[in-house]
Amino acid sequence: QVQLVESGGGLVQPGGSLRLSCAASDRTFNIYTVAWFRQAPGKEREFVAALKWSGGRTTYADSAKGRFTISKDAGKNTVDLQMNSLKPEDAAIYYCAAGSGVILSNTRNQGAYANWGQGTQVTVSA
Repeated sequence: QVQLVESGGGLVQPGGSLRLSCAASDRTFNIYTVAWFRQAPGKEREFVAALKWSGGRTTYADSAKGRFTISKDAGKNTVDLQMNSLKPEDAAIYYCAAGSGVILSNTRNQGAYANWGQGTQVTVSA
């Protein structure tokens, strides 16, 4: 088990940027795949992006490609999600999740992740 803490959410205007950060409170991410999911009101939770700490392999949802970048900061032991060109439809609660032994074909599956943070709110509005 790993405890996850998200930060960086907030209110931004359409076209703006936010950077979310996911920190592991008590251990390193080195055996994990770390992912970001989001859930908007009235909608199901959906996959946004994932990064396998060892090797750095990244995976993106189509909605995130070209606008969002997931990366790791080994010094801070965080996985960050840089979100650019934000749209109103990006507004949601963003959750960080971590799973060990996540295979590539299962990266987008919520069930592959045993550890979840509490979420951080992202609001995109003029």
